[in-house]
Amino acid sequence: MANRLSVIATRTGDDGTTGLGDGSRVAKNSLRIAALGDVDELNSAVGVLLTHALPPEVSADLLTIQHDLFDMGAELCIPGHVALSDEQVSHLDGRLAHYNRVLPPLREFVLPGGSPGAAHAHMARTICRRAERSLIALADREFINYPIRRYINRLSDLMFVLARYINQQQECPDVLWLSRHSRQE
Repeated sequence: MANRLSVIATRTGDDGTTGLGDGSRVAKNSLRIAALGDVDELNSAVGVLLTHALPPEVSADLLTIQHDLFDMGAELCIPGHVALSDEQVSHLDGRLAHYNRVLPPLREFVLPGGSPGAAHAHMARTICRRAERSLIALADREFINYPIRRYINRLSDLMFVLARYINQQQECPDVLWLSRHSRQE
């Protein structure tokens, strides 16, 4: 691989614009750049989650997700480019089914927390939901490859399930929401 970035501080963004992968320039506050930034932040949150002692299969899945999110970023950076596929969405569906299979049914709402790894999975979930809102806002104005929408929606579900799975594997109970009435008893 050739050097992709030889200069990091180009100063070309001092005017409030940034370059896309196709050579065009857009405002740094454009919907495309907002969505790209949210996806990048999500990828960073997954990276933080990976710093925890996790079951090996969870770590492997998270690494795959990081690569998929980078593919998503490539699509956002290069308008018209397609990098994320239906197969990647199907893979997430399979992993959701895999982890859900061993979890007890939910009878209460779950609050973010439990073990540190689960708490970070919940953080990634909330960032994922924000990224999804940014992508939908962008899709209202510009074409966005449909698998991106499906992937980001499934990923937030998977992050919730992974938080519960991580807690289960670490023998740490989920933090269950109690109604105000229940808390006052």
